Amino acid sequence: MTSKQQSRISDEILDALGHIQRRKLLYALLSHNPQDDTPVVVDGDESVEEELSRLVEMHHVHLPKLEDYGFIRWDRDSNEVSKGPNFEEIRPLLQLLNDHKDELPDDWL
Repeated sequence: MTSKQQSRISDEILDALGHIQRRKLLYALLSHNPQDDTPVVVDGDESVEEELSRLVEMHHVHLPKLEDYGFIRWDRDSNEVSKGPNFEEIRPLLQLLNDHKDELPDDWL
């Protein structure tokens, strides 16, 4: 891999983790088993208005961005998200966050 490709991937990883909703989704996928039938809940403690706003933003901004980076696969018909072909590139940083989650602010993950 060239240094230019590595730089692009590094920028994408940092951008992907740059918004709390993207962080929460990627972090949830870190430990989610695709065979589980239980849905991943990204944020369950919000008003109806906040939830609607979050869902619109996820649909039009965050999910397309993470899919473009290859970190997720997004089935728009079933509205299901799973790990994408490039998820392993972001896994080490997600694992690092997980290993140090007690040291992070409460609203960071």
